[in-house]
Amino acid sequence: MGGGGLALRSLNYTGFANPALWSDQEFTRLAVEARYRRVSAQNETGQTSQLSNGALQAVQFSFPLYAGKLGVGVGFRPYSRLEYRVQDDPQPVSPVADSATYQVRFEGEGGLQEVSGGLGYRFGETLAVGARAGAVFGILENQRATAFSTPRFSPTTISTRTRVSGFTGTAGALLSLGDVFRDGDALSAGATLTLPATLTGERTLTSGRGLEPDTLNIGSGAALEDEGSLRLPVEAALGLSYKPSNRWTVVADGRYEAWGSGSESTFETSLPGFEGLRDRFLASAGAEFLPAGTDRNATFFRRTAYRLGGYYEQSYVGARALPLDETTGGVSVLGATAGLSLPTPLYGTRIDVGFEAGTRGATSGAPVRDLFYGVSLGVNLGERWFQRRKLR
Repeated sequence: MGGGGLALRSLNYTGFANPALWSDQEFTRLAVEARYRRVSAQNETGQTSQLSNGALQAVQFSFPLYAGKLGVGVGFRPYSRLEYRVQDDPQPVSPVADSATYQVRFEGEGGLQEVSGGLGYRFGETLAVGARAGAVFGILENQRATAFSTPRFSPTTISTRTRVSGFTGTAGALLSLGDVFRDGDALSAGATLTLPATLTGERTLTSGRGLEPDTLNIGSGAALEDEGSLRLPVEAALGLSYKPSNRWTVVADGRYEAWGSGSESTFETSLPGFEGLRDRFLASAGAEFLPAGTDRNATFFRRTAYRLGGYYEQSYVGARALPLDETTGGVSVLGATAGLSLPTPLYGTRIDVGFEAGTRGATSGAPVRDLFYGVSLGVNLGERWFQRRKLR
């Protein structure tokens, strides 16, 4: 549903976007999700390139300590993903009557991961609050390789490897109201605030001849090691969810991340484009239709939930981070999502299939625009664990 869900209350899922949602749990749940994405990039001359990747999207475990009032959630998710491959056109080594050319290839891979856990507590029917703490860690690798058309010149590779780790925390709140516009409807508003985090670690710069970097040497000496830190900015998000009936759910979310003013690096060997970051905004909306509502005896297709949504993102990549003039306005993303939530013979367990497509690039004058599409598969297991059964 556009990727939102800060205020989405559901007995079929445990919402990890807002720790306050953990207070609503009735079942012990284990959720696993994986995603495949393919990106097709095209430059201003019509040349295209493709890049595909698949990754584990999330592993989440949650259970109620006091059903419908106090719940626990722990999870693992990718915090960020670095994956690109760009290759320049061949250029002459010398403009003076020399047929030799060279070509530069830029590659990046890795990312940050987050392991988090926390509690959600409900005060009556109206207000719920929650908090979670997380450890963020990972490795970012950037590589620049230069190849030549003649053996008279040796290919060279320069690689930068950054390993960092740190801690962060998020607080959330959820306001729930009933019978707002009509009898039986439900309106919820959720908000979260994630504190700035400082990730400390080391960055290693290596260089060598050949297309594979020599991790022991830079030039003829030892690898250049640099200790420092990266600062992740404050994040704030707000979401709304409205259920006019038990068949329909509509959500809308907004997120703000202060990358332009709240992020910084103390590493001496800075990464290209880090100074060109700007604040990130994300707006999303979507809807879910469940024909059967709460009828457990309905047919399979009536118990299947159908979802549709979209989102717009002003990414943190600003114009100064691109090899363009500042009139381009930086990189933005526009995407659409759709999905199915399939019922299973096990009550409380569902299988989710999601689809995504969109475009990414500068708002004007973009040398490269990406067209991406992907599919995701998730399994959400629900069972009544850790609860003492009573005989009447």
